[in-house]
Amino acid sequence: MLTLYSYPDLFGVADNNPYGLKVYAFLKLCKLGFRHEHILDTKDAPRGQLPYLQDGDETIGDSDAIITHLIARYPLPLDDGLTASQRNTDHLIRRMLDDLYWVMSYSRWKDERFWLLFRDALLRTHPGITEAALEAARAYNSKRYQYQGIGRYARGEVYARGIADLRVLADLVPVSGFLFGAKPSSCDAAIYGFIANIYFYEIDTPLKEFLLSWPNLVAHCRAVQTALDGLSC
Repeated sequence: MLTLYSYPDLFGVADNNPYGLKVYAFLKLCKLGFRHEHILDTKDAPRGQLPYLQDGDETIGDSDAIITHLIARYPLPLDDGLTASQRNTDHLIRRMLDDLYWVMSYSRWKDERFWLLFRDALLRTHPGITEAALEAARAYNSKRYQYQGIGRYARGEVYARGIADLRVLADLVPVSGFLFGAKPSSCDAAIYGFIANIYFYEIDTPLKEFLLSWPNLVAHCRAVQTALDGLSC
């Protein structure tokens, strides 16, 4: 059986990391049976990053690489019928979500206004996680932000970047249904991975405040969640 290794759940969301949740949603929408293992230790992960997928003797890292592998191997019809233009839109949205990731991560691990709330929520939900482990992860992430560049911005400028990404997404997501029509695609799974980790996040960050002002983004998140709730894998 396929095994998805990803970060722990939080606030009722299957993975508090958008990339792991993206793969989780994709697997569920494709009705693929899989086992979901929540971990923190990345020593066995390709490139030391989560999520990763174990498929028989193959270990695949990177959320987009996992989805590409699954579509090719099984094969899966989720993206059948997409036009060349829609596939280009899919690609651009995924890259924009990569930018949004850094702002989401910053809001949890770096912003002093929200860090303790995030830490305490993880400790309450997962008693096996230690405060020392989270402090070490916070120090590690702080270095990542500096190297990546987001840590060199003023706090308001950080959120302005994330809100700009959400605004573009709000212009693309329809009022009802899914991104490319009545049925979800892998891009809807990707969007859900990020939006669900803002919408269901029980801490009122600037990203959540902006998201709640766009009913179409909330409706899309709920539509994917409803689709997932109706499936068992």
